[in-house]
Amino acid sequence: MKQLLIDEQKARSRYKSASPEIKEILEDTFGKEFFSGEITDRIKTYEDACMEIGEQHIDENKLINPLLSIDEILLRKIKTITKALNEGWKPDWNDSSQRKWFPWFRMSSGGFVFGGADFGLSCAGAGYASRLCFKNKELAEYAGKQFTKLYSDYILYYQ
Repeated sequence: MKQLLIDEQKARSRYKSASPEIKEILEDTFGKEFFSGEITDRIKTYEDACMEIGEQHIDENKLINPLLSIDEILLRKIKTITKALNEGWKPDWNDSSQRKWFPWFRMSSGGFVFGGADFGLSCAGAGYASRLCFKNKELAEYAGKQFTKLYSDYILYYQ
């Protein structure tokens, strides 16, 4: 008897194009619910995003000073989450009709809060954080609400 080893990320990516027989084997191994559901059901934390795209977690203790500052580490985490939630989608900055969604935040009497989601078509201004845009409004809203603390820590960080 031979044994097949497959990690969760590869199983999920192979499942999409697998034959019905292979899908059944994968579902028996990982559970049917592992392959169903929306990306927002799978990405609740930075660690979930790392697992989804097959990246190692950042070891903050090793990277912080002298290599990276806290805000650089936070930005890397936000970029990882954005990449995972977009599931391979990348904005086409040559397509001025393609909407590129982003969460926005505001300061209120309650502190730093998610303010909503908006889109940009062809502009890539600093306020739009062009590398951190999403393919649709729902993902931008989800990221803004689910990861408000991470965005807040990044945006409001003072060195």
